[in-house]
Amino acid sequence: MPDLLADYPRAANAYNELLDAQGQVRPHWQRLFRVLERSSLAQLNQRQALLERQIQENGVTYNVHADPDGLDRQWALDLLPNLIPADEWQQIAAGVAQRAGLLNRVLADLYGPQQLLREGLLPAELVFGHNNFLWPCHGMQVPGNTWLHLYAVDLARAPDGRWWVLADRTQTPSGAGYALENRQIVSRALPELYRDLRVQHLSGFFRSLQEFLRREAPADGETPLVVLLTPGRLHESYFEHLYLARQLGFPLVEGSDLTVRDNTLYLKTLDGLQRVHALLRRLDDGFCDPLELRTDSALGVAGLLEVVRQGRVLVANALGSGVLESPGLLGFLPAISEHWLGEELLLPSIATWWCGEPPVLDEALGKLDELVIKPAFPSQSFEPVFGRDLDEQGLQELEARVRSRPYAYVAQEMAQLSQAGVWDGQALQPRAIGMRVYAVVSRDGYRVMPGGLTRIAGLPGAEIVSMQRGGSSKDTWVLGERIPGSEPWNWSKPLGVKDLIRSDPYLPSSVVENLYWLGRYSERCDDGARLLRVLLSRYVEDADEPQALQIAVELGEASGWLPPGEELEQCLRRGLLGADWPHSLKANLQSLQGAASQVRGKLSLENWQAMVDLQREAHALDSENADLGELLDFLNRLLMSLASLSGFALDDMTRDDGWRFLMIGRHIERLQFFADSLAIFLRGAGARDQAALEWLLELGNSLITYRTRYLAAPQLIAVLDLLLLDPQNPHSLAFQLQMLERSLLQLDQRFDMQHENPLGQLRAQLAAFDLGSLDEQGLFGAAGVREVLEGLADLLQAISAGAGQLSDRLALRHFAHVDDVSQQTLSY
Repeated sequence: MPDLLADYPRAANAYNELLDAQGQVRPHWQRLFRVLERSSLAQLNQRQALLERQIQENGVTYNVHADPDGLDRQWALDLLPNLIPADEWQQIAAGVAQRAGLLNRVLADLYGPQQLLREGLLPAELVFGHNNFLWPCHGMQVPGNTWLHLYAVDLARAPDGRWWVLADRTQTPSGAGYALENRQIVSRALPELYRDLRVQHLSGFFRSLQEFLRREAPADGETPLVVLLTPGRLHESYFEHLYLARQLGFPLVEGSDLTVRDNTLYLKTLDGLQRVHALLRRLDDGFCDPLELRTDSALGVAGLLEVVRQGRVLVANALGSGVLESPGLLGFLPAISEHWLGEELLLPSIATWWCGEPPVLDEALGKLDELVIKPAFPSQSFEPVFGRDLDEQGLQELEARVRSRPYAYVAQEMAQLSQAGVWDGQALQPRAIGMRVYAVVSRDGYRVMPGGLTRIAGLPGAEIVSMQRGGSSKDTWVLGERIPGSEPWNWSKPLGVKDLIRSDPYLPSSVVENLYWLGRYSERCDDGARLLRVLLSRYVEDADEPQALQIAVELGEASGWLPPGEELEQCLRRGLLGADWPHSLKANLQSLQGAASQVRGKLSLENWQAMVDLQREAHALDSENADLGELLDFLNRLLMSLASLSGFALDDMTRDDGWRFLMIGRHIERLQFFADSLAIFLRGAGARDQAALEWLLELGNSLITYRTRYLAAPQLIAVLDLLLLDPQNPHSLAFQLQMLERSLLQLDQRFDMQHENPLGQLRAQLAAFDLGSLDEQGLFGAAGVREVLEGLADLLQAISAGAGQLSDRLALRHFAHVDDVSQQTLSY
């Protein structure tokens, strides 16, 4: 039994979540603490390892800006939850619901009659000077007069145990999805405790949001379509956007997936344009409409604001809601609550002074060394400044800066965050924590999630909790009798035969396009890995076959996989993992990962994990220091991983439009690569080189098949029959042409249109090719074989060009939505 508190220092001036003032375990922690005490170090570390494995398998990530490992960085979660007793939670929930309702009224007033400004309850400078006060939204009507659909508040516990508000999150509150994922993971690691402590469920919270958006959307009698708008995969919490879209059943879209026509918002799908009735956004205010807001935004939808004005779409949260995130507003909310509600705020804000008022400025500057100075507006890009960390000269310089532009600064009391135990593998260690709590609008007012996201400071002694600064998280357990409505999320709508759906009715065109490129890049990486393995293995092993190696090098250079003009070993290393060679295998793996990230919601967890593992392995390999054996081993493992991706595509995905385009992408890429490779090969000296013919079979993944059939060394006619003309060989050109023709016929039937196939005639020409013309003892003789090979190479290059034309025509018809070639607008 480990001594969990052996090295657990207690800060005298901070509230301890686990221990009371006498150093005793608090009552609501005792059950969990006894379980910890009965567990061995190995058992506790095993549970923590289970958490980390679940995070990895579920693909839970959080991107950290300017971090070399920031893209798809693994989410950090502590084993021990943060426990809140039921009676304490009731007070928190009441305060959060009260605050959400008040802030909703504030937004309605600021974009409506502006009584708060007229009556002096809010200073006009603080509102109109804020970047996220959107004048184009003034006078706008929103469905149900609800401006704030999802609200979050950052709370901190003072040394006396009371909760204080540090910040309001009203624009695009993040973290609710991570809170639900934390719950699912921690409850599996501590299942007995989770059951015995009667922890409140979270998922009903999301049902309220889903039902409200569908109910209030201006659908005009149509079945409402709600989408979730994301800035894209580079956003720090992109995983959460995917996660929420899955939980809520909303299509995940980017601005480029949407378009405005005739004051109506549409989603671009393979079936044409389909009207969007409500939009849950994770995109900041100013970026949402480049026509009327930020003209430099490439993330939003031109004309969206006018659609809102016309009452044709519900946007949650309403555009302009970010104005309430100014810390300067905290100091004015108590008076507004008294004025409007006739009651005090149940959750008081931490003491805050907006320096734009002269008396307040003098008061704040009088105790500058006790306060933290923050920007009043997001346009002021500076980190908070702690007065206690400055010397006399620093304080004087800060005072001068504040006096020069007082309206741009907010002074705030420094919060002493509470401490909670974090498992470090040996014992508990105290860390500062803050808690983010969420409220969602419902039929009966604002409903508070019974739990939330507890964030942990990244280092001992740190007083700022931030995921961007290396922080981690805890699940938040609200204990006691379960609150009505907190039961697990069950679909209440009965489904009959008429409700059956066998394909996604709202599949965005961009998702299908990215699935198409996922297929192309996965095949491209496979092709490149095979070619580089051929080159590397011959370089290492076949010094006695220099001509075969030289033929392979010429193919590598002509196809772009090898950079020209260098010593061969260096070329191979750059072709594999060269960061400065844009056609390297590593660069293509990154493109594969990028395409996969865009369609992550369509991939199984196993498929996505294989992608992550593949990318991580490539990132970890150092081509400069690795020996050639390690590089060969890497290529072997990579080809196995790529084969598993192909297996996932065949086994894990439903045969819908997305899957069909993914397979079309694979066939087009394989067709182009191998047609070009064979053309280059036939124009060179490879046709007469037995060793070169052998690696050509290896490149075409057909060496075992050839050996099984012929029990002979590779010979030109048999090799070309297997690689070019055999429709039973899934790696032959004939097979790719056959599958593409079949896919185009399916598309013709699916969309009731004729897809022009530039490969049709070329396929017939290839099928009619007479292999007997390559028999040196036949009609043409040895002298005529070279001319036949040149003609065959011309046909292969024409096939490659035809595949490129087919790719362009498919993109124009199904992905562009710009003219009569693309699908027409659908209205319901």
